[in-house]
Amino acid sequence: MAYTYSKIATYTVGSGGIASIDFLNIPQIYTDLVIKYSIRTTSANQVDYMKCEFNGSTTSYSERVLFGYGTTTGSATNSGSYDNIIDGGANTASTFANGEIYIPNYTGANYKSFSSDSVAESNSTTNNMLMLAAELWSNTSPITSIKLSDYSSGNFAQYSTAHLYGIKAEL
Repeated sequence: MAYTYSKIATYTVGSGGIASIDFLNIPQIYTDLVIKYSIRTTSANQVDYMKCEFNGSTTSYSERVLFGYGTTTGSATNSGSYDNIIDGGANTASTFANGEIYIPNYTGANYKSFSSDSVAESNSTTNNMLMLAAELWSNTSPITSIKLSDYSSGNFAQYSTAHLYGIKAEL
C-alpha cells in the first residue's frame, strides 16, 4: 500500500514569538495526519513540554511516555497531552527540539489515538533528551483543528516551525 503525503499548512514563528501554533479548518479528506516540527520556547526553563490539543478541547487526554535525559531513563502515565519535549529558553542558544506527532484515523467516530516522538539537545551533561508517547483523546469528534502550545506558558521562539501533512492511503 502506498501513502501520499500532502502539505496542508506550514507555520514559521516570526519576531517576538507567539503563544501557540494553530492549525484550523483541517480538511477531512485524508486518512491520517502528521505534524513535523522544530521548536524552541522563550520560557526560563532548560527543558520544556509542548501540549497538543484538538478542537479546542483541554480535557479527556491520557498518555504513556518513555523518556531519557542524559543517563536517566523512565516511564510515566499522565492525564493530559504534554507529549513533546522541547528546548526552553535557558537551553543552549539557537538549539531547537525536533519531533513528530502522528494522528491516524482523525476523521473516524472512535476515540483518537496518536503518538509522538521528540528530542531536544543542549551542550550540557543532559545533552540528549528524548520522549516517546502513546496517547489517547477520549472523544469521538473528527479532528478539525490542532493547537500546539508551551506547557509552562512561554512563547514559541522566533524561527520555530511546524508543518501539518495529510496522508492518504492508496489501495
